[in-house]
Amino acid sequence: MKLDPERVVAGRAAVGTKDPGAPRRRLALTFDAFDTHHHKLWLRYAHTQVGKQAAAEAVVDATCARLVRNWPHVLLQESVPQYAWAILKEEVARWLDDHGKAPVLVDTAAFHSAVRKLLLHEMRDQFAVLEGEIGLYAAIARLPERQYDVVVLRYVLQVPDDGVAEYLGIELATVRSHVRHARRRLAKDLQIRETTGEE
Repeated sequence: MKLDPERVVAGRAAVGTKDPGAPRRRLALTFDAFDTHHHKLWLRYAHTQVGKQAAAEAVVDATCARLVRNWPHVLLQESVPQYAWAILKEEVARWLDDHGKAPVLVDTAAFHSAVRKLLLHEMRDQFAVLEGEIGLYAAIARLPERQYDVVVLRYVLQVPDDGVAEYLGIELATVRSHVRHARRRLAKDLQIRETTGEE
């Protein structure tokens, strides 16, 4: 059957575009913008869980592949950042399972934090600093999942409260509630008096 060129042009105009590839390109652009905004934090989070930069990149690449493959569906979600965060966590869990490992927050975050403090301040007992950091991050690793996510995002990765709420798909008040409960649990676990400040 021979197509009438005039009818083809009219049909394209009727759907608002003369370029049949334009919707696909727009989807690609929206994904690229979303990825650019979140990619660095995803990498930092994955690194705290899998311990090596190359492994973190592999996890984030797998996350991006899943997101872009289903991007029209992803855009229909109530919260795209929350949906993407859930996919990232699934890919982290898959990588850890495939490699027979547990999350390595204790090793990566505690070590880097302790070294930073040792370089910034003269400490009388450097091993006590490292031991304290390792104990703290080990206690964080024992928190319930939602408190763990809030604490890692807020304190380890320095994400502001509104960003934490966006990633986890919860209210700002809920973020603060999780922080309070986590602080109480950590204070009890570490046998220290809970403070009222942010430290």
